[in-house]
Amino acid sequence: MDQQPPGDRAAAGSGVPTPTCYRHPDRETGISCTRCGRPICPECMVSASVGFQCPDCVRQGSGTGHHPAASRPRTLAGGSLAADPRLVTKILVGINLAVFLLVSVRPALVGDLTLLGLAWDPSPPPGSVEGVAEGQWYRLVTSMFLHQEVVHIGFNMLGLWWLGGQLEAALGRSRYLALYLLSGLAGSALTYLIAAPNQGSLGASGAVYGLFGATAVLMRRMNYDMRPVLVLLAINMVFTFTWGGIAWEAHVGGLIAGVVIAIGMVHAPRERRTAVQVGACALVLLASIGLIVARTMSLT
Repeated sequence: MDQQPPGDRAAAGSGVPTPTCYRHPDRETGISCTRCGRPICPECMVSASVGFQCPDCVRQGSGTGHHPAASRPRTLAGGSLAADPRLVTKILVGINLAVFLLVSVRPALVGDLTLLGLAWDPSPPPGSVEGVAEGQWYRLVTSMFLHQEVVHIGFNMLGLWWLGGQLEAALGRSRYLALYLLSGLAGSALTYLIAAPNQGSLGASGAVYGLFGATAVLMRRMNYDMRPVLVLLAINMVFTFTWGGIAWEAHVGGLIAGVVIAIGMVHAPRERRTAVQVGACALVLLASIGLIVARTMSLT
């Protein structure tokens, strides 16, 4: 049986070849290099003045006399291509797992790291007032990496690995890390604003929902079929509002932040890309800080 060359995979029962990335033959794509015409996937595409180019064409140079840095391979969002496109995702998963193991050995850390607005802690005597409103701002971040149950961390890490790898490859490491952390912070901020002051909250769900929102924006930008991710997101939102014990505020806050940041990341005009991307991140950060300050003023 003849083996089909990279770039053409026959659609089942149709006889019509479906383009696949010339560097990753297992990935179907509808985008082609504007210079050589070869199909390229989101991980391989390099943003150009018009359309996208493949890494090989970029390495050959444009012949325009530009500085060599101008011809370096870039991701869709303008980040540098990395040898390991999942490095940051691996580190984030590792941090979450490390904290989970640490808490399993020292359960008392849960009370010190959980997101808490304002509550009285009777132990150890004589007790004390704890929470973000008391100046423990770190809880807004530490709670993003905190899990107590195996099922909880299992679902969150599965979502982080499934969504994070593709986003990291498409955005670049620094932009992807900003997306993850700011989405998690926005989820914590909205939880702090709406939830009861003495209600504890923990988990990476806010950041993961930010990745959900960003994935939807990226797929729309690439003209991919959005139905799978939208169906999965809808199912998760149903669970968010129907299951007990879930901080829906973190899910909604992270989702909104992820959408806003991703729009700035992938739709920024090339000539003002950095300014627009920084602006989108700054907007989410300032909005989160505003919610945190407003809630703190109401509790103190």
